[in-house]
Amino acid sequence: MAEPLPISAVVLSHDEAANLPRCLRALRDCAEVVVVDDGSADDSPRVAAECGARVVVHPFVSFADQRNWALDEAGLQNDWVLHLDADEVATPELLAEIRRRLPALATGAVGYLARQVMLGEKWLRFSADYPVYVPRLVHRRGARYAMRGHGETLAAAPAAAVYFDAPLRHYNFSKGWAEWRARHLRYAAAEAARLRAGGAGGSLRALGSRDRAARRAAARALSYRLPGRPLLRFLYAYVLRLGFLDGAAGWRFCRAMADYERMIDAELRKPPPDGK
Repeated sequence: MAEPLPISAVVLSHDEAANLPRCLRALRDCAEVVVVDDGSADDSPRVAAECGARVVVHPFVSFADQRNWALDEAGLQNDWVLHLDADEVATPELLAEIRRRLPALATGAVGYLARQVMLGEKWLRFSADYPVYVPRLVHRRGARYAMRGHGETLAAAPAAAVYFDAPLRHYNFSKGWAEWRARHLRYAAAEAARLRAGGAGGSLRALGSRDRAARRAAARALSYRLPGRPLLRFLYAYVLRLGFLDGAAGWRFCRAMADYERMIDAELRKPPPDGK
């Protein structure tokens, strides 16, 4: 039997009783699994404990705050930490790659994982722009997170960005389309607030960066200068990125992402909260 993978896996949870078993079962070879729960009203803490995780409770402020709190206050037992959401699943291939590459990682390095968006059990290989890399493997004394719109990024550039080939699966629609829409309405409000605060600055130079995450952020920022973004987002994903090869799932996903751009535009048309 192989030795446990010497990492602490941290899983964020809020009313995730349905998703946690799939997420936590995939982490059974990790030396430590910690679920950071935001006072769930369902059975998430019980389900997590039954799956062998240690459960800690901390009120959710943001994804970045929750992950940073876990790094600093959750009493993690290992130096390297794999950050997940409850609707994500670390594939066996990813964990094997982490085991193989972990000894060579420096404290200041950050592991970027290729996230596969799933619609049901269908991998949206083309329409979801795979691979999109997210910074999720960090040293406990290394990188910290900061928010950018509704999602988190690194607070500072890492000493080294290490890209993993094996995927992290994201079951983004696991709670149904109504929940997806409600969640993306919140995301759109956060993105609009970021844009009003001047967070859409992008440059053509950044498009040529060697850092993949920087290139993607720059492209996103520059897209806000274009008219008809919802249609452009659909055409980019469905035609340019060959989303039609994902079949009916790709069609539905591309339309949903165009709708998300409309949500952002609608939020931007609203008067700012401070009336300015």
